[in-house]
Amino acid sequence: MPEDPTTVPARHAAAGSPLAALFPGQGSQVLGMGHALFEASPAARAVLDEAEATLPGLLSLMWEGPAETLQLTANQQPALLTVSTAAVAAWREANGASITHAAGHSLGEYSALVTAGSLTLADALRLVRARGEAMQRAVPEGQGAMAAVLKTDAEHVARVLASIDGVVEIANRNSPQQTVISGAAEAVAAAVERLRAEGARAVPLKVSAPFHCSLMASAAAELAPLLATTAFAPPMLSVIANVSADVIRTGDEARALLERQVTGPVRWLETLERLYTAGVRRFVEFGSGTVLTALVERTLEDVTALAVNDPASLRSAHAALTHASVPGEDRR
Repeated sequence: MPEDPTTVPARHAAAGSPLAALFPGQGSQVLGMGHALFEASPAARAVLDEAEATLPGLLSLMWEGPAETLQLTANQQPALLTVSTAAVAAWREANGASITHAAGHSLGEYSALVTAGSLTLADALRLVRARGEAMQRAVPEGQGAMAAVLKTDAEHVARVLASIDGVVEIANRNSPQQTVISGAAEAVAAAVERLRAEGARAVPLKVSAPFHCSLMASAAAELAPLLATTAFAPPMLSVIANVSADVIRTGDEARALLERQVTGPVRWLETLERLYTAGVRRFVEFGSGTVLTALVERTLEDVTALAVNDPASLRSAHAALTHASVPGEDRR
């Protein structure tokens, strides 16, 4: 595996080169996700059936709603984990290109660890259900907030946050020009006002709690004993952790990083850069939506970024990645 990014000069990586599986976090859910895979792929159906056996009623909620109930943190987290794992199962069943690396955005880190064989699906589902419930309880509704800050860099955002009274912190560093902030509602509002005055675009997010900040400390403490009693194996793929942007090497390390992740920022930009430095030029987002695919394309040059969330997109991605690229051809 090349460590120097200059060793892969082509516009699109050739078949057989490293492939990173990416897994979305909250906000990517849609009603009906996973149903077409259930109908078309026995491997995906087995995953979906296991999820239903672990959390009865999950599939009907994913496919029939109501959407407001699916959006609840404690529901959308296991739902997105399930559909991401099902999409990977369908990919592997179809003899898709071998996955060598994995990373997930927030909740998606659990999907990455399941894909890497570090966690069983059933254990991961129980953990993310408890994680979602704990995160929702950590801060009373209306007392926390999050906002996306665009058209400026994280260093500018950090300088502004340092001047604001109250709890407001960087929660996600998603791309060079997209940073998410999180904290107490009044402090976030003050930061948004200051950032706008200094030329940034700041957009409040519709979320139920201020994720990935110190206000989630009680949620991390609540999740810790559940993580401690869950078996984690060493990942069989190179999984990049959110809070360290580094490779997870042991099961104990995976467990500790998941606890830190509840209050720590998602270093997604650094995660993508780490994968790129490791020679990865092919990225597939598994599950629902194309949020991470778009972030890859906005952040990295000379890469192939695809999404797999149903049988049609699976076939298209499989075809694109099992044939060597033609120089100058753009399949995105």
